Amino acid sequence: MPSEFNYEMPIGYLYLINKYGIKTFKNWHTSYLGKSANKSHSEIIKSGPAQNVNELPIQLINEFFPRRLKPDDTVFAHLDFAVKHDGYNLGILTEIFKKLDPNRFAAFIEEKKTSRIRRRLWFLYEWALETRLPIDDLTGRSFIPVLDPEEYYTLPIGERVTRQKVYNNLLGTPQFCPTIRKTEMLKKAESCNYQDKIQTLLSAYDNNIQYRAANYLYLKETKSSFQIEREKINSSRMERFVNLLKSADEKDFCNKESLIELQNQIVDKRFAVKDYRTNQNYVGSTLLSGEEKIHYIPPRPENLSFLMDGLIESHKRMAQGGVSAIAHAAAIAWGFVFLHPFEDGNGRSHRFLIHNILALAGFTPPGFIFPISAVMLKNMDLYDQSLECFSVPLVQLTDYDLDDEGVLMVNNDTGRFYRYIDFTTQTETLLQFIDKTVETELVIELDYLKRYDKTKLALQEIVDLPGQKLELLIRSLSGNKGILGDIRRRKNFDFLTDDEVEQLESSFRENWGESFDAPDDSLNR
Repeated sequence: MPSEFNYEMPIGYLYLINKYGIKTFKNWHTSYLGKSANKSHSEIIKSGPAQNVNELPIQLINEFFPRRLKPDDTVFAHLDFAVKHDGYNLGILTEIFKKLDPNRFAAFIEEKKTSRIRRRLWFLYEWALETRLPIDDLTGRSFIPVLDPEEYYTLPIGERVTRQKVYNNLLGTPQFCPTIRKTEMLKKAESCNYQDKIQTLLSAYDNNIQYRAANYLYLKETKSSFQIEREKINSSRMERFVNLLKSADEKDFCNKESLIELQNQIVDKRFAVKDYRTNQNYVGSTLLSGEEKIHYIPPRPENLSFLMDGLIESHKRMAQGGVSAIAHAAAIAWGFVFLHPFEDGNGRSHRFLIHNILALAGFTPPGFIFPISAVMLKNMDLYDQSLECFSVPLVQLTDYDLDDEGVLMVNNDTGRFYRYIDFTTQTETLLQFIDKTVETELVIELDYLKRYDKTKLALQEIVDLPGQKLELLIRSLSGNKGILGDIRRRKNFDFLTDDEVEQLESSFRENWGESFDAPDDSLNR
């Protein structure tokens, strides 16, 4: 980087974080003062490699500002600069508010009480700290949104707050409030009507094919969700989970009673619970040295009910406000797994909530399901990245002890870290999974069934085989590039004449097409 851009000092949020010694997550945008008087410069810091051209790494931006934009050397000048250039980070702002003298902050607001930035900061201070500053209510002004809906996902309108003349369009409450920035990827997706695209896709196939595809996809999603957890599944648990998925569009599962019911259906009956966990759990793995590596530490049990109540209330706000289904599902489903309210079943419940929210929002066609877990399983690096962008820095911020019995104790107050999470990366991740589902997974499955039916009818015209023999023949031909091998023929089809075998092979290749691959285990349903 040219020397003219070597920074002399952090400005904005980082200045305030350093000044007050705040332990917090790094903001997506960090500002520095450069050496140049007039030029600005940005660096994109990639915290994870892209897996292919369709997948974006998590990005953090360092921006170097010209010296002419240097804020005055005061806390409030840097606070002004932060929200202008670094955005509205609710977690960082709340910690800064706690450090400020209320009277001095009130005087700062009064200086430009009618400006948009001061009104927003004033509202957020009183909202987050649940206190009232010594400032008279604002009069004679029109209402403005707390967050700009062009830059963030928000409630379409929100509650009118007459004190600061703002619309509270935040996605949650002071207990739990997600933030999702409208990145270029997400803005582009807003112009894509997935519901119309899905309906157009399905309309090209008859109802019978749609029905069979849906039944298989429920099974595929179930198997994939358990595979992600590296857990074997027996037939009874598989049936229970399939039935749960089929009920995803029937009721809202994001309430305490239903979440516990969901957990009971998902896990082994011996590990079913009646309430949220009361002990400190964690996600870890044992290294070859015998040492336990901690991958994730959920909130302490004494913070859990407070946070879960906030998550459920946030879900209600987004559902009632008609927030984007993808943003809604990402914030609540990943928020749930980050809170980890149960000892077992959190991951599968998290993925089920995605289906539940998408279905209730009308995003998923009735009686259908997107095999999102299957796409996750094929793109585990991307899925892991969506978890680790929160879990890795969180572990670094947590002071904990782990004893020889594997019991973990958290020594610092970590509850605040889970209240105001930026779910932008998780929303982008879910968008990519949905896009892959619609563009690839559904097409593969529906085309396969259409091809299968066409081929089956053609083969039956040559030899009227019993159902099981016909399915075995198709499986054998598809697995051997349209050729019935000698061993398979002698073992299962010795009754066929050479002429019949030649006709069957020729007809199969003509009707099946160039690709002999079946989607995953479709031939072994």
